[in-house]
Amino acid sequence: MAEYDLTAKLIAYLDRHLAIPLLSFLSENDIFPADQIIKAQYELAKETNMVDYYAGLYQQVYPGEDVPEEFAEKRKLAMETNERLEGEAQAVLDVIEKPEVAQALRQDKNQNLQYLKDNYGLTLDQITALYNFGQFQYTYGNYTGAADYLYHFRILSTSTSLLLSAHWGKLASDILGGKWDSALEELNRLKDFIETSGAVSGPPGGTPGSAALAQLQSRTWLLHWSLFVYFNHEQGRTLLLDTFLSPAYLNTIQTSCPWILRYLVAAAIISRKAISTTSTSRTVRTSLSTIVKLVQTEDYQYKDPITDFLKQLYVDFDFEEAQQCLQVAEKVIENDFFLEGFKDEFLENARYVVSEAYCRIHQRIDIAELSKRLNLDPAEGEKWIVNLIRESRSTPGSGASPFSVDTAKIDLEQNVITTSKPTLPVYQTVIERTKGLAFRTQAIGAAMAKRAGGGAENEPAEGGDSGGKGGRGGRREREEKGNTTTPAAA
Repeated sequence: MAEYDLTAKLIAYLDRHLAIPLLSFLSENDIFPADQIIKAQYELAKETNMVDYYAGLYQQVYPGEDVPEEFAEKRKLAMETNERLEGEAQAVLDVIEKPEVAQALRQDKNQNLQYLKDNYGLTLDQITALYNFGQFQYTYGNYTGAADYLYHFRILSTSTSLLLSAHWGKLASDILGGKWDSALEELNRLKDFIETSGAVSGPPGGTPGSAALAQLQSRTWLLHWSLFVYFNHEQGRTLLLDTFLSPAYLNTIQTSCPWILRYLVAAAIISRKAISTTSTSRTVRTSLSTIVKLVQTEDYQYKDPITDFLKQLYVDFDFEEAQQCLQVAEKVIENDFFLEGFKDEFLENARYVVSEAYCRIHQRIDIAELSKRLNLDPAEGEKWIVNLIRESRSTPGSGASPFSVDTAKIDLEQNVITTSKPTLPVYQTVIERTKGLAFRTQAIGAAMAKRAGGGAENEPAEGGDSGGKGGRGGRREREEKGNTTTPAAA
């Protein structure tokens, strides 16, 4: 399964602390030689301040050799730096944690800074000590402490560049600390920060497209970091669909990281039955059809057994090939850091998707044949299908079953299921097809009126000067893919 492993692609867009758990997962699953994984872990960790951790890795990489003396010096330097930065940060915390200060602080950061300067002599440089100590705590492996200090810094600071870095650091700290609700909130804040005009800019003196390029890179990093949150939070898979299928991030996937399609497809399949029975956004409800088109379009850039399963099922309608893809996809999921905990959910919902597609083009279904397509033996397949029909009858109108509640019948003698789609009355068909006609007509009329109004403004007024300036049409900016640069994570 090494040919389907995405770790190398993912690590390129992750902070080294976030990459370490991925390498630990590889070492547990024996996907690559153990000595290579340990060496990679050591190379990642030696640039941090977790001296004891990478000293242990050094002994595994170079068995029989003594730990270099420089490690002890690094450990001593790290402890001294920690004490110095803690003292600087504590002086700020002693002030802002006073009850009267907490009550006096407002939403306006500039007003807060002026208040702290006038009453307590705190300057912006002193407040930056919170960021410095939070960043050091992160490199030290104290993720809970890092999150706290970066949170306090973010409340007070007005430095755009340091604020962006603090957002990334706070998100990484919450992820590594396993605080998924907090991580989701931070992820949404960071997403808004990136999309805010002027929040992300290119390098000083850069080319005109450098700001757009920087924003594209930030979105690419966010997509990769968000996988930790979306595949650990309770509602994460549905939220992933909402985010990844938004135009900005869909464009980012197609431009910078098509391998993210694996997780988009997996989330859509895992959430398939839940989407049918819960109230979700229109984007999520139509996610599967959108993703099928996307997989078909990007097939030349990226494909694996998980994406190919969807393509074979909904584009080629090749159920035999889809069955083979599902068998391989099961092994791919077992060896994927983010998906391995969802193997049973994926297979259950994949069978639901197969039965849904199969029933759309068949009215008489052989249970043994359908069981084969579901990678189940006949007895298990029959039990699974019966349970699915029973679920649909217990929750009529939910849309949670591919079988019609009223028309699905099982013939145990011939071992077949017969289904039929009820024919809609003519008037119902007319209503369905004209449901949006009034709205579309109104929208077209408004667009025509707007254009007519703009044209009239461009014509000179009779007996006077020319009228006001006409509207200038928008221009679609093409975001160019460039070299990725690590976000200034804490």
